Amino acid sequence: MGNQMTEMLKGTLEGIVLAILAVRPAYGYEITAQLRDQGFTDIVEGTVYALLVRIEQKGLVDVERVPSEKGPPRKVYTLNPQGREQLAEFWRTWSFLAERIGQLHEGEK
Repeated sequence: MGNQMTEMLKGTLEGIVLAILAVRPAYGYEITAQLRDQGFTDIVEGTVYALLVRIEQKGLVDVERVPSEKGPPRKVYTLNPQGREQLAEFWRTWSFLAERIGQLHEGEK
């Protein structure tokens, strides 16, 4: 990813992860894999895990430790009501910005 893409992604990754968790609970590796499947191929697991710690500390997710066949229990993250509110705010902000940026882009033509 280019530097501009990296910087823009930093500002939106929390909302993207919350959107993934709005569909269903998931653990860190599942989230990373889904991001990569969506085309975010340069995202590393460490970035996702650090973000999961932050959203857990903010109280946006509930965490359950689920036994794993391979190694220690997995932390499964579920979006809670506070997280759903934060996601709704993210989508409102995203819609506002996308509309304004679209207007600027159309104005260039």
